[in-house]
Amino acid sequence: MANFGNPRGGFVAGMFPPVIKALIIINVAVFLFQMLFLNFLTIGGSPLGNWVIHLFALQPIFTGQFESFSLHNFWIWQLITYQFLHGGLWHLFFNMFALWMFGMELERTWGSKRFLIYYLLCGIGAGICQLFVSPFFGTGPMPPTIGASGAIYGVLLGFGMTFPNRPIFMFPLFIPIPARIFVIIFAGIELFSGFTAQDGVAHFAHLGGALVGLLLILFGDKTKFMPFLERLFSSKKKSSAARDFYSQPTFRDSGNRSEGTRPSFFQGRWQKPKDTPPRRLYEIEDEEDDYKPKSKASPAGIYIEGEEITQRKIDEILDKISEQGYQNLTDREKKILLELSKRL
Repeated sequence: MANFGNPRGGFVAGMFPPVIKALIIINVAVFLFQMLFLNFLTIGGSPLGNWVIHLFALQPIFTGQFESFSLHNFWIWQLITYQFLHGGLWHLFFNMFALWMFGMELERTWGSKRFLIYYLLCGIGAGICQLFVSPFFGTGPMPPTIGASGAIYGVLLGFGMTFPNRPIFMFPLFIPIPARIFVIIFAGIELFSGFTAQDGVAHFAHLGGALVGLLLILFGDKTKFMPFLERLFSSKKKSSAARDFYSQPTFRDSGNRSEGTRPSFFQGRWQKPKDTPPRRLYEIEDEEDDYKPKSKASPAGIYIEGEEITQRKIDEILDKISEQGYQNLTDREKKILLELSKRL
């Protein structure tokens, strides 16, 4: 829970962190493509949009109160794809607005990879809950389920546990309510609606998303489940956020960039591929380079408390930020970054 609940932010910058931005773009693009294109094309007299719903919305496996069971229309990928389909403009708008409002700080705090895994798992858990819990309270044929609301409720739960005292203005009261109370109120409303309402809304899917979020936050790290998934989906390629950390004002492209190269944290140009011998810090490749230090003797390296801080050490720290978030750095690693930021 410490990894999830640490309120100190990472280095995912910007008004729209990368995962939030990608999720919003995908959801909006799918909605526009469906509304403006697919619904006007037909196959066998049926709009193509209906085929999309048939294949990618979450199809029920039970009808009524477990009256019959069928996997004829259900496919495993629907547990992911149903999260990107929406039934109307307002359905899409409120889901994406809530994703941005509550998910932005979570992605910055947890790191993009962990936030994306958490988001998708909450959506999958919401879908499973809809498949196996909603039939207990159904009175007729179960409709297909669409929308990101289950995952959004997981994000809402994560926000409430990560920032429990953050004030939120709740419509229509317009008075500040602590985030933890806000989450409890919404969960209570959904629970009551799930037992009483016959409005076609997947209330138990919403609760399922929040429940999965709670389990991930409480036990995801203790059971090593979340670290395992992060390693499973980790990429050798460094993220731009980590690669550019502290570096954007100091690097320039010499025009000789080759495949497999990456920017050095210290040097004023791109490094050669890793199979070449490492160069000393501040070493300048071109004697006539405009960025050559004016002093005749270049320093051999940077030392912090007697330890030489090498390029490899910096790469390891940046990789750790990219994969696990800034909050998971050790105090020693954070101190190294702080000292380097003062010297560059």
